[in-house]
Amino acid sequence: MAKSPMPFFWYELMTSDLDAAEAFYTKVVGWTAQPFDKAPGMPRYIVMNVGERGVGGLMTMPEDVRKMGAPPAWLGYIHTNDVDASTKSLKAAGGGVHCEPSDIPGVGRFAVVADPQGATFMFLQPNGPDQPVVPASTPGHIGWHELYTSDWKAAFDFYSGQFGWTNAGDFDMGPTGIYQTFTAGPESGGGIMNKPAQILVPVWQFYFNVTGIDASARRVTDNGGKILMGPMEVPGGSWIVQCQDPQGAHFALMAPVR
Repeated sequence: MAKSPMPFFWYELMTSDLDAAEAFYTKVVGWTAQPFDKAPGMPRYIVMNVGERGVGGLMTMPEDVRKMGAPPAWLGYIHTNDVDASTKSLKAAGGGVHCEPSDIPGVGRFAVVADPQGATFMFLQPNGPDQPVVPASTPGHIGWHELYTSDWKAAFDFYSGQFGWTNAGDFDMGPTGIYQTFTAGPESGGGIMNKPAQILVPVWQFYFNVTGIDASARRVTDNGGKILMGPMEVPGGSWIVQCQDPQGAHFALMAPVR
């Protein structure tokens, strides 16, 4: 029996300047910020909303993570109904565990893990009801998930076996190699490829939907960020740019028009 797909459903920025990151992303992506204070004793956390729906959160990088030399970064949460079982299964499949399952009061149970090639992500078993699925192209939502890895085929086999992701076709990009696309539910998908030399370790990158790529790219640079690649048209007609925020976190934007 096929496994029900377990998609990414929440996205979190660990940053070195929480106020600056809030100002940057509200201007660039159009999110509205809302302080989160439902977990007693939890460090300051800002939820980024599209309308009434939260899509991600911002937090200051924990001191122990900063001391390890980790740069500001976006991380994704994969939804699970049993974080302990998912973590155990991931270990058995060759993945790593950075933080064993534990509870966030008022939120749910989570774990920080990595796939067998080393790309970090998180599990979350939320306390509340599931939010309704929205179209993947909705402005402000996350429209694409891209994994840069050391072995694209092994990575796809891992995610499909663990989380029920399915093959959506692959593309031969010549010298760059194979780009394997996947579907992780009715409105969640992405691609997997071997990382270029300038990306030092396997990592996930997330594409935030905007309405027009050129205007959004100008908002990135006008607010202190950098454009690292693009604008570029991709198969299907969408336009993308890959970016870096003022604190150094990488992200990407996607739009239906230039």
